Amino acid sequence: QVQLVESGGGLVQPGGSLRLSCAASGRIFSINAVGWYRQAPGKQRDLVADIGSGGSTNYADSVKGRFTISRDNAKNTVYLQMNSLKPEDTAIYYCNAVAVTATGWVNSWGQGTQVTVSS
Repeated sequence: QVQLVESGGGLVQPGGSLRLSCAASGRIFSINAVGWYRQAPGKQRDLVADIGSGGSTNYADSVKGRFTISRDNAKNTVYLQMNSLKPEDTAIYYCNAVAVTATGWVNSWGQGTQVTVSS
C-alpha cells in the first residue's frame, strides 16, 4: 500500500502563490511518475503537471510559466509551486503516483487539497 497526503492548499488572492506538497509513505521501493491533477466543480479531473523518475516534467498549457513541479526523492515528496494564481485555478488538487512496492506496481491517489483563488 502507498499512502499519499497532500497539503498546502488554501485561499489566496489572484496573483498570489501557493506551494502544494504530496508526501508518499508505505513500503515503497521507488516512485516512478508523479502527477498533480485538479478538478473544479462540475468538471472532469485534468492533469496539471507531472514529473518522471528522472526529473522530466510536463505541464498543461494553462499553467505553463506559472506552475513548477519538483520532487525530493529522499523524502518521497513532490511539490507544486503555483505562482500568479488566477480564479480559474480554483479546484481540488490531487496527487497521483505510480510506485514499486513489496507487492508490485501500485497506482495511488491522495485525498485532495482545496485551492481557492478569490479576492
